[in-house]
Amino acid sequence: MQRIIRPLRTLQPLLLKTTTTTPKPNLSKPFLPKLRTMASAAPTTPSGAAPFLSALKSRRTYYALSKDLGDITPTRIQEIVSESLLHVPSSFNSQSNRVVVLFGAEHDKFWDITLEILKGIVPEAQFASTQTRISGFKAGAGTVLFFEDWTVVEGMQEKFAIYADRFGPWAGHSDAMLQFAIWTALEAEGLGANLQHYNPLVDAKVQEEWKVPASWKLQAQLVFGGKIGEAGEKSFGPLEEKLKVFGA
Repeated sequence: MQRIIRPLRTLQPLLLKTTTTTPKPNLSKPFLPKLRTMASAAPTTPSGAAPFLSALKSRRTYYALSKDLGDITPTRIQEIVSESLLHVPSSFNSQSNRVVVLFGAEHDKFWDITLEILKGIVPEAQFASTQTRISGFKAGAGTVLFFEDWTVVEGMQEKFAIYADRFGPWAGHSDAMLQFAIWTALEAEGLGANLQHYNPLVDAKVQEEWKVPASWKLQAQLVFGGKIGEAGEKSFGPLEEKLKVFGA
């Protein structure tokens, strides 16, 4: 036993030296490990939904518009329309939304066509006010025409027959979201806009003039331009009559 113990004793100074060199933790300071978590690695939006809600509240109807777009270029407007068209959701990702954007003389032409059609159906005694209204739209810088492609809708009806009666309304939901998205984005850029519905009166002429496929069904027209007036007053009914919350 003596022969075994002696070598071990000779190692004790080395073992003590090894253990005593480990620094003792400083208990006066909290231990904060440096970990690169997914949350810290990913980009964050500090203000969360605030910018979106602010844009939602700022979006209003402006009827007094000009052709002056200020610093906003037609290219920028096309970017807004393109991004919205790509990313607004649709049922089953059907992507039935279609858009035509009219600038300058093409915008003017659309409202000239609309006025000419209305001239044939509006009573003469009321036409002056109609003409004033259409002139106000023509005074804007451009018009976004919103369509639903019924080739897509009918294809989805055939593919998913159990939901056939729902694809029409669902296409309308997606189109409405697209209208809202583009309208809100243009407002965020500092422009004004108002939404009109002269379809189906102008559908045939639009199809003929801008070579729009017959399957594209016109849904609405968003007039945009520089703001030269204020939005009208907006009132709100009691929120408690519109909202119910359970389980919160």
